[in-house]
Amino acid sequence: MNTPLSPSGAERTDGSAVRIGVLVPLTRPGWVEAGRHLLAGLELAVREVNDTGGIGGRPLELVVRDTAADPQRAAAAVDELARLGVAALAGEYHSVVARAAATRADALGLPFLCSSAVLDALTEQPTEWVARLAPAQSRGWRIYADFLLGAGHSRIAVATQPSVYWASGTRILRDHLAARGGTVLELDMGTLTPAAVCDELAGDRATALLLLVGHPEPAVPIVRSVRRDRRLADIMIGAPAGQPEFAEWATSLGGDGAAIPFLRYLPERLSPLGARVETALRERLAEAPSFVAFEGYDTVTVLADVLRSHGTDRTRIAEAWSRVAVEGTRGRIRFSRLPDIGVRQWAWPPIQVVDRDPAEPDRFRILHTG
Repeated sequence: MNTPLSPSGAERTDGSAVRIGVLVPLTRPGWVEAGRHLLAGLELAVREVNDTGGIGGRPLELVVRDTAADPQRAAAAVDELARLGVAALAGEYHSVVARAAATRADALGLPFLCSSAVLDALTEQPTEWVARLAPAQSRGWRIYADFLLGAGHSRIAVATQPSVYWASGTRILRDHLAARGGTVLELDMGTLTPAAVCDELAGDRATALLLLVGHPEPAVPIVRSVRRDRRLADIMIGAPAGQPEFAEWATSLGGDGAAIPFLRYLPERLSPLGARVETALRERLAEAPSFVAFEGYDTVTVLADVLRSHGTDRTRIAEAWSRVAVEGTRGRIRFSRLPDIGVRQWAWPPIQVVDRDPAEPDRFRILHTG
């Protein structure tokens, strides 16, 4: 299960480095492109920390483990990283995987700064060991529901697969829309083909179809089928989970992948810090960085500040979450206690609904901000 360490540094046995355990999806069925962007942000920030003196003169290192979107693999990696003596954990993109990692980190007393996963209930009980940069799913998806209503969509169909994450998203949408006169029709992709989805939509009065499914399968075939069905020429396709953010989406679908609104966690205009980091990330990735890369950079920025101010003792790191006040690439980061969210939460990162411009699919249009 071990993967090669990042270029930020190899594992050392002399105790000279301050080590951070990193969980990222780097192989299928994980969302590899998201994992690559997350790791690029983490590595860039580590390089900059070390270029400015490290942690009290000690280099910061990443000890990287591939979760491959597997919760059990992630939990085992947490155990391994704890034994290796990492000061804290960082990363993970997939919500169900992050939940398994957070649960295990809480049990072991290992601080975990979750970069990208949004599932509200990362832990069953409130914990001081876990903090999170990404917004809670309930906040982002309610903002998305407001966008739908503002665009005139109140009868929504969702193509969905079995998952705690997708079920949670469906519930958030249904509750928010129902309170405002809207409805949600579920289409089970465990039993329906993309062609059957088109037939269901043609017989229903839904004006929008949301993709609450994996990428590339079955999201890409669904989009292709809907785009080619003349009966559905007026239906809007949406993807609140952010599938169209990455270049792989545009490569797979071309023009068919444009005009599909999704959630993105970036400000309308980047600060000077954000703009500098964007340039560096673009060079590192050889493509435009996604918001996930910024989440990775901000994760190390926070951890470096905590380590410099409070040392490497795990208990002191966890106790420091409530005192964080760090300028990140997307705004000032502070962690709060919020109702129904058991971890320390940044409230809130900027949230946008954007899509790819049909006239220029590599350009994003901001449709709504929350």
